[in-house]
Amino acid sequence: MQSNVFTAVFMPIALGVIMLGLGLSLTLADFKRVVVYPRAVIVGLLCQVILLPVVCFSIAKGFGLPPALAVGLMLLAASPGGATANLYSHLAKGDVALNITLTATNSILSLFTLPLVVNYSLVAFMGEGKAIPLQFSKVIQVFAIVLIPVGIGMLINAKKEAVARKLDKPVKILSAVFLLLVIVASVVKEKDNLAEFFRQVGLAALAFNLASMAVGYFVPRIVRLPKRQAIAIGMEIGIHNGTLAIAIASAPTLLNNTTMAIPPAIYSLIMFFTAAAFGWLVNRGGEPPAEATPAAS
Repeated sequence: MQSNVFTAVFMPIALGVIMLGLGLSLTLADFKRVVVYPRAVIVGLLCQVILLPVVCFSIAKGFGLPPALAVGLMLLAASPGGATANLYSHLAKGDVALNITLTATNSILSLFTLPLVVNYSLVAFMGEGKAIPLQFSKVIQVFAIVLIPVGIGMLINAKKEAVARKLDKPVKILSAVFLLLVIVASVVKEKDNLAEFFRQVGLAALAFNLASMAVGYFVPRIVRLPKRQAIAIGMEIGIHNGTLAIAIASAPTLLNNTTMAIPPAIYSLIMFFTAAAFGWLVNRGGEPPAEATPAAS
């Protein structure tokens, strides 16, 4: 689970370029609606912070995972959504402004919730506790990769709207190309270990991935949130920051257990394909209608 040039250099650059493209389609009004009608943010955070760890714990127990693998899966559940969720939401016609708000907010909350969930998991599955220091540097990275490029894109949209409109389609195509490159590179990177990793935890990771997206999409729909917001929350809940989880599991100063990094690694490969299928399924009837904003209150 060691980092390489792809994960350390190319991925942040690619995501930064993609986030710039997303910013071209956003305005301050998108974020104002989220602030004025906060129910979607609250529902998304409740799903991610409370429901998801409960679902993950049940899956780890149900599949009878070995202790280290169970903790690794719980570590993933406690990690915030990754910047890739914003890209998938964009391609699936979700509410990207909501995605960015959830990513930023949950990254801050995870400073407190992640150590709690992981330490509880260590006790529950391994009978031991180990403090997980707050990951301020990782939070700063999330803000840098997500918010700065998006801000630049929004500035272009605000000052040169015609330019932003012309760039929108080509950038969306470029985003899809980047996404394909990420998928191919991820598979190639772990090709020698895929069979063994999938044998150990593949089914549990898949079950958790599907459950995450189901919770993220159907809970908002049950409470009558607009479809675009449900898509955004589904992507945010289903696409975790696997790089963060792998770093915490592998770092000598943190958990220092490469076995715990296996579930996040497997999940990170699976989620590329399931998220694409999820986006296709929820858009089979065409582009989600722009429901009245008060429905999100």
